[in-house]
Amino acid sequence: MARSAEKRGKDETAAAEKKVKSTGKAAGGARGGITAPVTPSPELAEIVGKNDLPRSEVVSKVWEYIKKHNLQDEKDKRQINADAKLEKIFGKKSASMFEMNKHLSAHLSAKKA
Repeated sequence: MARSAEKRGKDETAAAEKKVKSTGKAAGGARGGITAPVTPSPELAEIVGKNDLPRSEVVSKVWEYIKKHNLQDEKDKRQINADAKLEKIFGKKSASMFEMNKHLSAHLSAKKA
């Protein structure tokens, strides 16, 4: 019988804790890549807050900000018209949604271990 997602998650957590105890090193796995905590720059912190967040959460909060302040171009929804805060991040008045992540990356630093 197949394990449920909840059971699988508990098993993986238990295995990771066992590895940490036996080796003294942190377990790899789900805390890397897009889920790894990153620290926003002071400019980006004005939008997403100053706490460390996973990169995916940073992108979500930026999109919330864009939608809340109606910053998507009316004719081309792929274009984001920057206000004063976003202009500090993009470095220009407008950016496409596809290049937004490139600009965000310049304002994120990996959390120090």
